[in-house]
Amino acid sequence: MASCLTLKKSNCKNCYKCIRHCPVKSIRFSGSQAHVMEEDCVLCGQCVVVCPQNAKQIVDETEKVKVLLQSGDPVYASLAPSFVANYDGVGIRGMEAALKQLGFAGVEETALGATVVKREYERLLREEKRDILISSCCHSVNLLIEKYYPSALPFLADVQSPMQAHCAAIKRAHPGAKTVFIGPCVAKKDEAQRYGDLVDAVLTFEELTLWMEQAGVVPQACEEDTDTGLARLFPTSGGILRTLTERVPGYMYLVVDGMENVIAALQDIEQGKVHRCFIEMSACPGSCVNGPVMVRRKSVITGSLAVNVYAGGADFPLEQPEAELLRKNFPDLTRKPNLPSPMELQRILKEMGKTKPEDELNCGTCGYDTCREKAIAIYQGKAEVSMCLPFLKEQAEHFSDSMMRNTPVAMLVLNEELEVQQLNNAAQKLLNIRYPGDVLGDQVIRIMDSSPFLQVLTTGRDIRDRRVYLADYDRYVEQTIFRDRESRSLLCILRDVTEQEEARLKREDLHRQTAETADRVVEKQMRIVQQIASLLGETAAETKIALTKLKESVNDE
Repeated sequence: MASCLTLKKSNCKNCYKCIRHCPVKSIRFSGSQAHVMEEDCVLCGQCVVVCPQNAKQIVDETEKVKVLLQSGDPVYASLAPSFVANYDGVGIRGMEAALKQLGFAGVEETALGATVVKREYERLLREEKRDILISSCCHSVNLLIEKYYPSALPFLADVQSPMQAHCAAIKRAHPGAKTVFIGPCVAKKDEAQRYGDLVDAVLTFEELTLWMEQAGVVPQACEEDTDTGLARLFPTSGGILRTLTERVPGYMYLVVDGMENVIAALQDIEQGKVHRCFIEMSACPGSCVNGPVMVRRKSVITGSLAVNVYAGGADFPLEQPEAELLRKNFPDLTRKPNLPSPMELQRILKEMGKTKPEDELNCGTCGYDTCREKAIAIYQGKAEVSMCLPFLKEQAEHFSDSMMRNTPVAMLVLNEELEVQQLNNAAQKLLNIRYPGDVLGDQVIRIMDSSPFLQVLTTGRDIRDRRVYLADYDRYVEQTIFRDRESRSLLCILRDVTEQEEARLKREDLHRQTAETADRVVEKQMRIVQQIASLLGETAAETKIALTKLKESVNDE
């Protein structure tokens, strides 16, 4: 079965937003990339909606539909009733005219299928008197129950969705026809694949809109019949309940939408807290008018208003098919969870830097609600240790602090107000500071000349390896000061070169003394030479030259 969601790898930026919003944590991170785990996913589409980089993509079936249109078989569109919230002012007649320009043989509202589905719900409650009945229109809710809450499967209405019921009716009315569902939902693509050949392809409103723009087709408002069509309310919160024309005494009729609320309700059902209820469940807050692939993502209120205005006051005049034709089975798709032992869990927590309970911040930045959930995900291969941002921050700070603390050169960090923010052990020793707290927060002028720092701030040019004498400390240093604009701070590095400077001065003093000695030797020799000049002749001049060269050589060194 083909996947409905794909990933643009280059766009994933490790923000973990998709995991935070995934109700079942069906996203695996590996190699700094998010991967949707198909076997765990319930296709609610939230990862598509929240991704800031548009890294999650819904598999586009536009080309598949174009192939169907070219096959020669009549192709009919089943248009989800939320279309009126997506295409402002355009009713079914206007959409039919637009879609026929694209090549469709006909267009009908999925609300026709919703009508027979809600009648079947009424029959199940009236005749079979089930303790709990959960609507099965939302495929994401169905997948959630199949994969995570199998004990609730007996309560899930074994009835086709409006999409399936409508497309089946089209095929009965038009033998050999192909059907294409068009709506605001990712999950419908999966539902179409899972259940035979009732639905041949699924387009989202986004895909249809793009196709119409490319073809130059613009839907136009037409005169509409809104006397009937009560089932058009299905895509709104509580819409199914509002279409029910009869209610069985002794039953509670409830609405639960949004995955968080759905999960809480299913947990209550599992625990035996709920009885004698019909529950309308929808994965999307506000139901389908807030579907993940509505082109114009309006507020739930404006979308609901559009649907309410368009809906009729009575059912479509349809013949109800036999109940057996509407039957649908839901398999148990649960998998045995792969859980770590307590010892393995503690080992992973330790790798994450969680060695004691107070280390478990449960901040949720990794996408998981608790550190222990994250550790379990690491064991299952869904997550990586590096996804723990507080741990990485702590590691980076520890490494930075350790490097600064143990480096042999003196280092100071100042803010742009020239206040000391941080200094290391070498700086304390060089500047005779007993405790860091004695100077932290104070102006740097208290411990050293501030003019070089002001120079860097005003000119924007760094100082590199400038040799400076710190008179207050009788030390020579090579001073480097540079500005980090992002952190709005100045870093000063002082390398103590006192020993080298003193050695240099000693060498210079030795050279000077050697030169002076050479001068005295030359003078003394010249006096002696003058006394015996008559004996030596020109040799005296050569001796002077040799001694002068010796002196120059010493001076050069």
